[in-house]
Amino acid sequence: MEELLKQAYGYIFEEELLDEIGKVAIYKEFKADDYLIEIGDYIKTMPLLLNGAIKILREDDNGDELLLYFLERGDTCAMTLTCCMGQAKSKIRAVAETDGTLLMIPVEKMEEWLTKYKTWRNFVFDSYNIRLKEMLEAIDTLAFMNLDERLYKYLTDKAKVLGNTEINTTHQEIAYEMHTSRVVVSRLLKSLELKGKIKLNRNKIEILEL
Repeated sequence: MEELLKQAYGYIFEEELLDEIGKVAIYKEFKADDYLIEIGDYIKTMPLLLNGAIKILREDDNGDELLLYFLERGDTCAMTLTCCMGQAKSKIRAVAETDGTLLMIPVEKMEEWLTKYKTWRNFVFDSYNIRLKEMLEAIDTLAFMNLDERLYKYLTDKAKVLGNTEINTTHQEIAYEMHTSRVVVSRLLKSLELKGKIKLNRNKIEILEL
């Protein structure tokens, strides 16, 4: 765990803070598709992602989901920070995109370190800024992009997070995360293939232009 912590956060935090994190954090392993945070949960710990990828989703009144952003190694979730500090229920769902590991930081330490360590304070504020930009990007995508442009952006974003130009997914899974229908997704994927941007295989999509 200590080695993973230094690899993911050693360039951000000083040695003293890394030592404290190592003493109080709870180590957790997860598998792809595991539900890590559910809507309505009270959150008492803040995650620090050591490796792997996690997708953050919102849900509407009908139970349909929309992908907001991905978390990667060295990230945390601003929505989780907000819920921890305000002792509020979670407004998001966190689902593992890949296998990975993370550390859970108790909420009381989050508050203590804000005044004790400048690097921690900067990390928290930077995380808010990054997630806010991603939220605005998600809004812009919904408001200003055509659905085919949204789909291609979704595919390329996922490929970058996975570090692989081949994505193992179904048309239905994409439809859920993009808040649209499987029929529409299938039609748009075929259009992107005809344009030479992707190659479709059974439950697999290869990105040809990244």
